[in-house]
This record gives sequence, C-alpha cells and structure tokens, in this order.
Amino acid sequence: MSTSFRPDRVGDQIRQELSELLVRGEVHDPGIGFITLTRVSVTSDLQIARIYYTQIGDANARKATARALDRATPYLRRRIGGGLRLRRVPEFEFRWDESVEHQARIEELIQELHAHPLEPLHPELVSEAEVPVATAPDAAPDDGGTPVATPDGPEHD
Repeated sequence: MSTSFRPDRVGDQIRQELSELLVRGEVHDPGIGFITLTRVSVTSDLQIARIYYTQIGDANARKATARALDRATPYLRRRIGGGLRLRRVPEFEFRWDESVEHQARIEELIQELHAHPLEPLHPELVSEAEVPVATAPDAAPDDGGTPVATPDGPEHD
C-alpha cells in the first residue's frame, strides 16, 4: 500500500498560484478586498479543493468577500488550470477559516488565566509542603503549639 502526498502537493500549488493572482490584482472584483489564504485541502481523488481564507473586517465584509469569491471562482479555475498539469481542475470551494478565531479565543482564555489565577477546587488536597506552617503564639510551650498556615511562611515563638 503506497501513500501518496499528491493531494498535498496539488493543494500547495493551488494556494501559491491563487496567492500570486490575488497579489498581482488580476481579479478585478472589489468585493474580494484583502484576504489571506491560510490553506488548501484537496480530496484524495483531486476533484475538490477547499480553499480556506481569512480577512480583516466585520461580518458584512466577510459576506461580501464570500460572494465575490463565488463570482470569481470560474475565472480562477481557468487561470490556475493551465499550470496544474491535471486532466481535470478541481472544483474550488472557498471557506472561511475559523481556526484563526479559535486560536484567538484560546489565547484570550490563557491571558485571563494568567491575570486571575484560580483557587484550588479542593484546598484540602494541597500538600503540606505547599502551605507554610507556623506555631500559634498563644500555644502552650509544652505541647509544641498548634500549626497555623500563614502567607509569610513558618514562624515559631
């Protein structure tokens, strides 16, 4: 059984060619605006290329870009088809890449955790080595005193 990386190579080539077309301004649809192609996933039979992109802007700009990419798809397939050396150019499916938003949300949660550390859920499970122990000042000298946790560390009378 041989594993082929051809879909990955074709996807990389499609992404590179599409990026060059967009950078050179060969797509004259103002609705596309400034987009970033994040990745291209090609099915193993090379029939469908899912092109993931991101864009700076709000939901309205995102919808306008999606419509503009749908309008430009036939032109883009024709332009890229010449350089791919395939019998059939894959169908293009442009999809908004949500992974960037997910990464931003995870980063935000991590920053919140660092800014506001959580208290232990079960403080009784925290080991004694982690909690400083001190002797209460009113303890009788013969019994060794009563252990008391203090934030400053161990203190004895």
